[in-house]
Formats: sequence, structure tokens, C-alpha cells
Amino acid sequence: MEMFHTSGMTAYFGLLDICHPQPGETVLVSCAAGAVGSLVGQIAKIKGCLAVGIAGSDQKVDFLIKELGFDAAFNYKTTPDYYARLQELCPKGIDVYFDNVGGAITDAAMRLINVRARIAICGQISQYNLAKPEMGPRWLPQLIVKQAKVEGFLVFQFADRYAEGLRQMTHWLEEGKLKYREEFTEGIESAPQAFIGMLSGKNTGKQLVRVAAS
Repeated sequence: MEMFHTSGMTAYFGLLDICHPQPGETVLVSCAAGAVGSLVGQIAKIKGCLAVGIAGSDQKVDFLIKELGFDAAFNYKTTPDYYARLQELCPKGIDVYFDNVGGAITDAAMRLINVRARIAICGQISQYNLAKPEMGPRWLPQLIVKQAKVEGFLVFQFADRYAEGLRQMTHWLEEGKLKYREEFTEGIESAPQAFIGMLSGKNTGKQLVRVAAS
């Protein structure tokens, strides 16, 4: 249940309050097999949306589709053309993009956003450890043409509403509408490598460090 605290609240408020998904819309989630992204896609399904995920292995793609109920997903590490793959999986365009990674994936997604699309910037994992900033396409004009909204957020801005979010997430969990996965490494000395592994996408779901037996 640790996953339903910070990660759960990030997914809940980031999708619902920032993006306002509507039934029948297409919701794209990057880093979709992570702690936040895996919940975002499931909440999108609860809200009647088409959920499309992007992950970093075939095993994670299977997890998203077969276990979590995503409608479609692809492995970005084996996909040479993100734009072409997104065109295939999002034939009606993208209404909501929940961005955890930035970079080339986001560049491709922005080319497919629909009129009045909403984009939540939750993270930019692909950019954090670059020796120098990447020069990518300048896609701000697309926001004008599509009359779209991009908004960054921090989960802590919703701190006064955590009880609301936890009640709803717990209710969905009890109804069997949400699933989650937690992966553990043992001992505080393993925390640095666990953190590095999380940033490089080694884990599926929430990465935790167990410092003592409960």
C-alpha cells in the first residue's frame, strides 16, 4: 500500500485535476510501467478512456496490457520510429498525455495531440543526467494550433486533499479496479543502486528499500 501514498496521489491528482480525462478520449502515458504511470493508465480506464502506455521492455508491455488492462503499449527501446508507432496505437490522436520522460518520446507525442489536448508534465527522466541539453524540435507552436494546455505540477500542491484521493483510490482497489506492484531491495546500503536502477527503468511498479524486517 506504500504505492498509494506519494505515487498514488501523483497519479490521481495529476491525471484528474490537471488533465480532466473524458470518456472515449485517448490517454497516453510514458514510463507507464512505473509506480505513477501504471496507476495513471488504470485510472484512465476507470474513467472510460483508451489507455496507451510506453515502457522499456517487452515484459513491461505484457504487464501493462495483460495485467493492468491498458488497451495498447509499446517498447520504446525496440521501436525505431515513435511517431509511426503512436499513429498506429492512437488512431484518433492524443487527447491527454501524461509525461514522465520528456525527450524524443514527448517530441513524437506532441505531433499527434488533438484540439484542446491536455498535457501533464510529471517528470523528465530522459533529461536528468545528460551531459548537455538536447536540441529537440520546438513544439510550442503546436499548442497554438491545437489550442492545447501543458501544465507542470508537484504532488505536494494537493497535500490538503490527500485524504480525498486516498479514499477514492482505496475504494477502487477494494472493487478490484486497481492493481499495483512493489519491488523490494534489502538493506539501506542498497538504496543508492535501487535509486539509480529506478531512474534507468529496471523496476516495474514501485521500487522500495526494506531497511528492517517488519
